[in-house]
Amino acid sequence: MANQYSIQLTKVEAAALQKKLSARPDFGISARDYTDFCFEGESVNVAYYPKKGSLLIQGRGAEDFVKNILQLDPAEKAPAKSTTLPALVDTTPHFGVDESGKGDYFGPLVVAGVYTDERCAAELVRLGCRDSKTIPDDTRILSIAARIKKTAGVVSEVICIGPRRYNELYAEMGNLNRLLAWGHARVIAALHEKVPSCPRALSDQFANEWVLKRALGQRHIPVQLEQRTKAESDVAVAAASILARARFVQWMQQTAQASGCPMPLGCAPHVTRAAQHFVDTHGKERLQDVAKLHFKVTQKLK
Repeated sequence: MANQYSIQLTKVEAAALQKKLSARPDFGISARDYTDFCFEGESVNVAYYPKKGSLLIQGRGAEDFVKNILQLDPAEKAPAKSTTLPALVDTTPHFGVDESGKGDYFGPLVVAGVYTDERCAAELVRLGCRDSKTIPDDTRILSIAARIKKTAGVVSEVICIGPRRYNELYAEMGNLNRLLAWGHARVIAALHEKVPSCPRALSDQFANEWVLKRALGQRHIPVQLEQRTKAESDVAVAAASILARARFVQWMQQTAQASGCPMPLGCAPHVTRAAQHFVDTHGKERLQDVAKLHFKVTQKLK
């Protein structure tokens, strides 16, 4: 049974399928770059790429989808082990780097990196690797992260900068971009030690692109650095974003349970109330162990 199919559809056929899936309660609307639409079911992901007129169906329920929803003969539509990739998937050897937690008052800053090449890019696509922000279910994040790490050919590195260390570094550097660049450069350096033949690294665009270039140059790593907006559309960066988010989620769950205090995401008013509850329970001196103190939330606490 194949777990991936790539099927050519006309725009009229694709529009009809989109309408059909939108009306089904067992399919939720998802997001993926370069698609007209993307849906996620319990065991199958469906995305339509208009440039190629290609419908990509992935997951263990792919064959059932082709048979029962498209009502086609799977044997006529794809080989048993299709490795067709959507347009613009980069299968050349490179590192992808991303972070999680930089906008959250509670929790660490996690930076992750993943090495991919033509051996593993197709498998990461089949796993459903995409920007972790488009996967709201933490259980699914943790599941995909575990499968990424087991994928043959994938090399990864994750650093978790806990709040106490984060606060020390921020006080030392005085700038979040510099701290982010320090973390990204450290991850790229670690990946380079593991895969010294890799020629380049890709990350999201920094506000000042030279901040990361300088941080990497200080480590004398002979890797070509590329920065671009929405870099999570790249499969290596997407996989890194999932690994980073998974580590962040694990830290938050464990720390919230140990402290007996809720630790919501973001920095909105409900986060301020949660921070005040933590201070009332454990004292303000303990706040540096769970929160990023330079956020304005800290100034609002009694």
